[in-house]
Amino acid sequence: MSEALPDLPILNRTATPPEGLVLVPTPIGNLGDVTIRAIATLKAADLILCEDTRVTARLLTAYGISAATAPLHDHNEDQRIPALLERLRGGQRIALVSDAGTPLVSDPGYRLVRAALEAGLPVSALPGPNAALTALTLSGLPPHPFLFLGFPPRGGARLAAFAQLRAAERAGLSATMIWYEAPSRAGETLADLLAAFGDRPAVLARELTKHFEEIIRAPL
Repeated sequence: MSEALPDLPILNRTATPPEGLVLVPTPIGNLGDVTIRAIATLKAADLILCEDTRVTARLLTAYGISAATAPLHDHNEDQRIPALLERLRGGQRIALVSDAGTPLVSDPGYRLVRAALEAGLPVSALPGPNAALTALTLSGLPPHPFLFLGFPPRGGARLAAFAQLRAAERAGLSATMIWYEAPSRAGETLADLLAAFGDRPAVLARELTKHFEEIIRAPL
C-alpha cells in the first residue's frame, strides 16, 4: 500500500507563488511532466499568456486550472507590452508559457521580459521541461560544450548559416550543435547539414517523452 506524501516544508512553499511576471515551463509531450510549482503558479496567476491558447487549454483542463488566458506571439507581442506592464505595475501575477517546454527558447516572450526588466518589475522563472536539453542528454553526443541554435533559417540563408558555423569549426570551435526543425523540413535540412559539415555522427530526436518517442543515431 502506497503512503501519502509527507507534509514537507518544500511542498508547502508552493502556496506562495512568485509575484510579477513568471516564466513557466510546460510539458514537451507528456502532461505528467508538469511540476508542482508550475501548477501552483498557474493556478495563482491573474493572467496566463499563451503562445496558443488552444494548446495550453489542454494542460489547464487536465489540472483544473481556471485562470484567464490570452495569446502572446510574435505578431502581437509589441502591441501588448504596454498594457501588460500596467497590469504588472498594478500588482497582478502574470504567467508566461509556450506551447511546450521553456518559454523564450525558440518561442515568444523575450521582448516582454526585456521590457519588464527595464521597467524594474519583478521577473522570475521556474525550472522545467526543455526539448533541446532532453535530446542532448539522450543523444550520446558530447554534452559540453554545446550550441543551441534554434530553428535554422530557410533557403539560401540556411546554407550561409551552416557555412559560417563550418568556418568557425575550422577556426577552432568544437561543440555539439542542437537545432529544432519541423518534420516537413527535416529531410532537406539534414541534406544541407551533410553538404556543409560532411559525414559525421548525428542524432534525430522526435516525439520526446511521448509514447512513440524515437531517437535515431546515425551518420549524417
